[in-house]
Amino acid sequence: MRKLIQGGTIVNEGRNFIGSLVIENDCITEIIEGKQTPRGSFDETVNATGCFVLPGVIDDHVHFREPGLTEKADIESESRAAAYGGVTSYFEMPNTVPQTTTLEALHDKWERARQSSHVNYSFFIGATNANYKLFPQLDAHTIPGIKLFMGASTGNMLVDRRDALEQTFRTAAELNLPVMTHCEDSGIINENMKTAKELFGDDPDITHHWEIRSEKACWASSLLAVELARKYKTQLHIAHVSTAKELSLANHPEDEGRITLEAVIAHIAFSSEDYLTKKALIKCNPSVKTVADRTAIRQALTDGRITMIGTDHAPHLLTQKQGGCAKAASGMPMVQFSLVTMLELVDEGVLTMEQMVELMSHAPARLFRIDRRGFLRKGYKADITIVSPHQPWTVNEECIQSKCKWSPMTGHTYQWRVLHTFCNGHHLLSEGEFDHTIRGERLTFRNDN
Repeated sequence: MRKLIQGGTIVNEGRNFIGSLVIENDCITEIIEGKQTPRGSFDETVNATGCFVLPGVIDDHVHFREPGLTEKADIESESRAAAYGGVTSYFEMPNTVPQTTTLEALHDKWERARQSSHVNYSFFIGATNANYKLFPQLDAHTIPGIKLFMGASTGNMLVDRRDALEQTFRTAAELNLPVMTHCEDSGIINENMKTAKELFGDDPDITHHWEIRSEKACWASSLLAVELARKYKTQLHIAHVSTAKELSLANHPEDEGRITLEAVIAHIAFSSEDYLTKKALIKCNPSVKTVADRTAIRQALTDGRITMIGTDHAPHLLTQKQGGCAKAASGMPMVQFSLVTMLELVDEGVLTMEQMVELMSHAPARLFRIDRRGFLRKGYKADITIVSPHQPWTVNEECIQSKCKWSPMTGHTYQWRVLHTFCNGHHLLSEGEFDHTIRGERLTFRNDN
């Protein structure tokens, strides 16, 4: 199949220009600057005049809940939500049931995604206190890295033994595999929760969540992760940074680019003031913190301290989101709304369109060394998103693709709309019409060890 995307504003690698893209089968074969029409015949032509043509978003941080938690979400429903949001590739986290801490569980997820993922996929292997010995058996070309929970979000996936932490960082460095960390200090959180319960009862009001899962808890854990990464020269990617203080850990010359920080939509879009209206709908771990923290994170999107944007997409049933700091589940579904949320910040002047594309597409591909994706280049896979401004729409239950059918964005009106999503050259989403045929492919990674 030969397809033409014509007349849009192409945003790629720090530039934007009017032009056209030619797709043949699953790859981009031509990029034409200017308004001239490419020669030849095409099986399909998309008129992108007035729209922006972007590389497909790569979300480095999602929880799709399959296997074991499929009453909340599954790979089919959440990869569909991703396609509706312009996300063409994702990395899924290991805290499913069973947890992805064995080769058997990893292979099972690959097979499930092969059968049901609409967009491209890969899966982190999870670290435990005891499984570092299996890491040398991993094929580094098939996974983005090792996910390490240094906080109490995920039950027995918490790695809290110093020897296990040392072995994980050492082994990852030897294998040239990135370590992605969830950094919160469990001891500090537990002490804060004990105090809060003494003051406010068994289920403290949600407005105290950011005080319980505090800046101090994040800082202590992130500092330990950086200490270990520097000791072993491990590639460290600290997930969902939520405090201004943690931003100081980035861009130290002695680290030679090995320590990077991720921000997620929750900490970019919300602040502790929003607990008053959104309640536990915005409860996540690490917690949404102060306006000052949010402002600092937004500033860091433009100066290199934040390397990339993910979502930490984490659906729960709405009934599980009721209650306060102790009872309500932590996590929110955001993969469908990440791109349009960031486009609002472009409109507000928080960052440029080119910077947004760097954070959401180029940087994940570069850091995790994804093969032939994340950029609009000749010979690269045709993962492409086309967005249009001045197309207002309001989030409601009917338009939410996630299986849980709620979002903290419900009732919000966006001015940007994802009109088209191409994945491996297949036209998955076309102005609201979705091709349910499975189109995703397993991602491959370069490893220069």
